[in-house]
Amino acid sequence: MPDAPTAPLITGAAPGSFPHSVLAERHPAIIRQVRDALPYGPAQHRALDGLLRSCADGVIEDLPEETDPADRARWHAWGLAEYVGKSWYDAPWLWSESYFYRVLLDAVGYFAPGPWQGIDPFRPFKYAELGAPETQEELAALDALEGKPAGERGRALLHGSLWGNRADLSFRLSAEGARSRAATPGLVADDSDTLWSLLPPDGAGTLCLVADNAGRELVPDLLLTAHLLDEHRIARAVLYVKPWPYYVSDATTADVVDALTRLRSASGAAAAYGDTLWRAMADGRLTVRTHPFLASPLPYTDLPDDLRAEFAEARLTLFKGDLNYRRLVGDRYWPPTTPFRDVTAYFPGPVATLRTLKSDVITGLPAATETALNAAEGRSWRTSGTHALIQVDPRM
Repeated sequence: MPDAPTAPLITGAAPGSFPHSVLAERHPAIIRQVRDALPYGPAQHRALDGLLRSCADGVIEDLPEETDPADRARWHAWGLAEYVGKSWYDAPWLWSESYFYRVLLDAVGYFAPGPWQGIDPFRPFKYAELGAPETQEELAALDALEGKPAGERGRALLHGSLWGNRADLSFRLSAEGARSRAATPGLVADDSDTLWSLLPPDGAGTLCLVADNAGRELVPDLLLTAHLLDEHRIARAVLYVKPWPYYVSDATTADVVDALTRLRSASGAAAAYGDTLWRAMADGRLTVRTHPFLASPLPYTDLPDDLRAEFAEARLTLFKGDLNYRRLVGDRYWPPTTPFRDVTAYFPGPVATLRTLKSDVITGLPAATETALNAAEGRSWRTSGTHALIQVDPRM
């Protein structure tokens, strides 16, 4: 779209910036955590140590020669040839972050034939979260919703899905997560009424839900989906997950299975929701879908034709989380008052996003809201995970 708005791309080049801290601090912390999380052998330890040195002082390198040719071609189509030999800090931040996780998987042997092929290096973190006392408390709290009006239950489950993204695992494993500010949580934008208007109780239409994190975020996403199916606000849901481990906590099909199993092993309302979802999987009302593009370093303006067609047919496409937001609106230094609908005008159908704020990207704020947040918190409100938004482009 030649008249689409634009703004400078975000990179990690500026010392002291949030993207620079992710590349310089969060990624090394993640490498160290992965190194100790599983009983890797000498080859994996050497490769992880090499990646640690590369993050600190090195440059972006090409994929190994033994990489699957289709995967190599895909990454070169996604811009790898352009960035080989450049500093991690000079490439677009979205691209550098995504490629970091692809190289990390190489280091632990995820793609290579052998005993570690297909072993998720982040599984210990994700699985432990499902068994945490906090998860049990959240599941037990569902019993209090029983008997409440459907609208009240829906609003509660929507906000559970929203705030489940408050602190993902990659954020908590990093230094800035440990010192996260204690600002009062709050919505900076709330289009929830518009969202509900796009999902009337007529028993028709498909919801495309593009998931973000596993564990304690995926569970409330599934609970919201079950509610929408039970209340006939949708006829079918398609849950989009990553094709391989990504950004530490991003959900894969295995994580969906773990989350459903956790629900069904609970008691009370949580178990009932789990059974509902299990039946919906069996009869096709809930399906899981993945695609290589979902783990690409590109914005959704570059959607491949097959995904574009699927989203175009949906009653609503709902994107979860901070990374999906960055890809939806573009990972750029937008003026916060840039209208959300202007930067999502390219999308092929009605689109909504539930996101807690953990990066600099923001659109769709009234000027008064931006001014008040800046006065109260400086720029920390953009990245601390203590504020959230619900934004919708209904195409009406």
